[in-house]
Amino acid sequence: MTTQDFETETATDLVGTVADWLMTQALGEARMENLVEGCCNRLRAAGIPLWRAHVGYRTLHPLVEAISLVWERDAGLVSADIPHGQAHASEAWRRSPAFHMVETGVPFLRRRLTGSEALLDFPLLVELRDQGATDYLAYLVAFEGGEVGSQGQDGMIGSWATDRMSGFNDREIQSLIRIQRRLAVASKVIIKDQIAHNVLTTYLGPDAGRQVLDGQIKRGDGETIHAVIWYSDLRNSTSMADTMAADAYLGVLNTYFECTAGAVLANHGEVLRFIGDAVLAIFPIRDDGTKAGVACENALAAARQAQERLAEVNRQRAETGLDALNFGLGLHVGDVLYGNIGVPERLEFSVTGPAANEVARIEGLTKSLGHRVVASAEFKHALGADWRSLGHHELAGVGETIEVFSLDDLR
Repeated sequence: MTTQDFETETATDLVGTVADWLMTQALGEARMENLVEGCCNRLRAAGIPLWRAHVGYRTLHPLVEAISLVWERDAGLVSADIPHGQAHASEAWRRSPAFHMVETGVPFLRRRLTGSEALLDFPLLVELRDQGATDYLAYLVAFEGGEVGSQGQDGMIGSWATDRMSGFNDREIQSLIRIQRRLAVASKVIIKDQIAHNVLTTYLGPDAGRQVLDGQIKRGDGETIHAVIWYSDLRNSTSMADTMAADAYLGVLNTYFECTAGAVLANHGEVLRFIGDAVLAIFPIRDDGTKAGVACENALAAARQAQERLAEVNRQRAETGLDALNFGLGLHVGDVLYGNIGVPERLEFSVTGPAANEVARIEGLTKSLGHRVVASAEFKHALGADWRSLGHHELAGVGETIEVFSLDDLR
């Protein structure tokens, strides 16, 4: 065996360890950032003269359409979220090698960036050449077995670049193609897992989503927890729904939800359901240090923030001659069953129990009492604020009258 043969075999073995590492990551719980950065660093250690690498992929998220990861030898990895509507709208994208590959279905593209064989037919290649790159290899992978680059096809786009004067040699390109395939397999597993978390967090909330992914998926799965319960309702929604165009009313609903549910999320609460124009949420009281006083303080802060958000919305509506929006909010503390309810084939992760029913009845008192926020005695006792008693009241379905309270700044 010649020295060159030995070096080639050794390099091949080293690249093989990178491939094995990628498969191990696919079986674990790696993040895409760690996967890409770890892969690039290991390729460098295996003798591949990497200077830059890029991985881009679509995701399923209410705010983000795609994610771009760029690794550079001297700067490490940078991740960028691309909002909806921007992934394919920019001129830079339409003039990129990646766009050309998607449009034509070309799975690989190589460009020399320096020397007599240089071909700089995309602006990105000029930028990379000016930064010191000499060779560029891009790839496109479809995840579902469809045609590469077909409309709606999920997959990933990536590239490798080097700044070595001679560029990549044939062996290195073969190694990169080999690694790219395994990187794509590991990426697909991680991206699909990431999307599952995104979807469950979006539709169930982070805590409920985590519990479902951890195996609580049968009807009846759940636990009894002590929690602050929030129930808010949009005022005059019936008349608005009857008199407004559907898209205009939907816009009002979403604005109201941003004021109320948005404030809940901003103050460590968990939004469980949107019931028509109502918001059901909890602030759990757990053994991890989240005491009743802390949970009630968070809920009270959310109530105040919801009022502030609503005031700003109404200021803007007044400028355009629109009527002000309003809501009622009930706050309560009690035990609730937190888990799966429904029929075996169609479940909902929510809270049930007497306390959940009572908080909706408490919110109903806001209309007659003239206070936007009404709280139960259980909620009031957990806080030291100077609460005003609004008297004892009967609640439908509750045997005894209850005393309710409010604060002067929550009217």
